Parts: sequence; structure tokens; C-alpha cells
Amino acid sequence: MSSPPLRNDASSSPNALIIGCGYLGQRIAKLWLDSGRTVAALTRGNGDALRTLGVQPLHGDVLDPQTLRELPKVATVLYAVGLDRTAGRPMREVYVQGLANVLDSLPTPERFLYISSTSVHGQTDGSWVDETSPTEPLEDSGKVVRDAEAVLRAKLPMAMVLRFAGIYGPNRFLRRAAMFESGEPITSNPEGFLNLVHVADGARAVLEVETKGSPGETYLVADDEPVKRQDFYARLAELLRTHGPRFAPSGKVETNRRIANRKLRSLGWSPTFPSYREGLMDSLRSHSI
Repeated sequence: MSSPPLRNDASSSPNALIIGCGYLGQRIAKLWLDSGRTVAALTRGNGDALRTLGVQPLHGDVLDPQTLRELPKVATVLYAVGLDRTAGRPMREVYVQGLANVLDSLPTPERFLYISSTSVHGQTDGSWVDETSPTEPLEDSGKVVRDAEAVLRAKLPMAMVLRFAGIYGPNRFLRRAAMFESGEPITSNPEGFLNLVHVADGARAVLEVETKGSPGETYLVADDEPVKRQDFYARLAELLRTHGPRFAPSGKVETNRRIANRKLRSLGWSPTFPSYREGLMDSLRSHSI
């Protein structure tokens, strides 16, 4: 039996649609709502939480095309689907086929904002990377992200792609705290660079690209200061008042690059948290979106 089509839980027509309204998407929804916009979001079963935020739930699944038949026509679509490991679906299926399903069903919007990842850049020498740098990922996950971008470019060339560095912020460090307490090592090179962006700055970057970005362009989203893993996790452990980090070799070639945010800054965006120093302090004293 086929799944039912989308059910819209609200009567007013949205002018913005979020597909993947999670850690980042909820913050973007709040910014849009605060500016007076009407926002809808596709969800497999999180309707109550979305309604609490003021977002109209649209019940559907990117992996079930039958549930996408009545996606609304809106001015702006934000596509920010991540991998839900509890769902048991392969990353390639979610990222590549799920995106293709949505693009086949979605009425063409004025703006399509796609959240991608800097994992498509596989440099290993600590060099600076920008939007013109090669996309030759080392890891399978990066190859999946690159292939999803290719699907997007083929089906919707006017889409704007935002390749995010690692997103951090409130309520994102519980697992690391447990690792520090237990002495479990981080399997990575302590001298390799981390590229990060605070979730609040990432949400503002999306709005900046929406209003000032050029159709078809790609933007790298990162703060101003790449940081070595040893320095980042040592500071995190200090703030958590727990044991310092331990590292163990990963046994494989690792990416090691520094993400440049010049193109995004040229739009007028600048991070409120220019480095991990300010961002960690804020993250650990803030517990709401």
C-alpha cells in the first residue's frame, strides 16, 4: 500500500519551507518566524515539537516519494537533511536518493538553499581551502556529499550551496564530556586542524546567502580561526572541569585543511563567535535554541 500524501497541519500558506528542521534548521526557522514569515517543515514524526516552535508540520519522508506529492510552492526552500542513524538507512540513500526525490516533486522555488559539508574537500597538508579548491574527498561520507551536490547541480542549477564546517553550540558536548571522564581516546591526529562554526553564526549565514547570495554559487561556512584538535579539546576539557583529552592514531590518512570564509564575508556576514574561544564559552552557558 502506498503512503498517503503530505498532510498540512495549518491553514495559512507558508512562504518558507525547511526540509530537515533539526539542530541548524530550527534556529533558521526561529529567525524567519521572528521576521514575520510563515514557515513550514517536512517531518517524519516531529510535528508537536515543530508546532511548539510556531512551524507548520508537513508530514512526509524524503525516502518515500508518495509522501512528497503535495509539497507547497514557496519563495525559499532550505534543505538541511542530515543522517538519522537510528533510522537504519544508508547515508547514500538519504543524501542522494532522498534529495532526488524531493527535487522531482518540489515546485521550483525562487531560492533553494542547500546545506552541504566541507567534507568534500580532502586536502591533507594543512593548506587553506576556498570555493575554488578541488573536491576530492578521502572518506566515503565526503564522497556521498559530493555526489549529492552533483545531483542538485544537475536538477536545480540555480540552487545555492553552503558547505558547512563542523557545527557546534549548546547541548553538543555531552558525549565528549563522557569520553574525557572515561579516558576514551579520540582517534585522530591532535595536530590536525578543526574547522568549526557556531550554530548561531551558521543560521545567520544562511539568511545572508538567502538575501545576498548569487544563484548557482557555493559558499564555505566557517569561523575565522581553524584550531588544532589538541587545543580545542584541551580548552573544552578545561571548561568542563574534567580530564584532558587523550588521542590515539586513527591508522588512516586524515583530512587536514583550513577553511577560508572570505567569500561568505564578502556578502556582509561576520561571525559573532570568530573562534572556538568565544564559541565554547557561549555554548556551555547556553541551553536553549
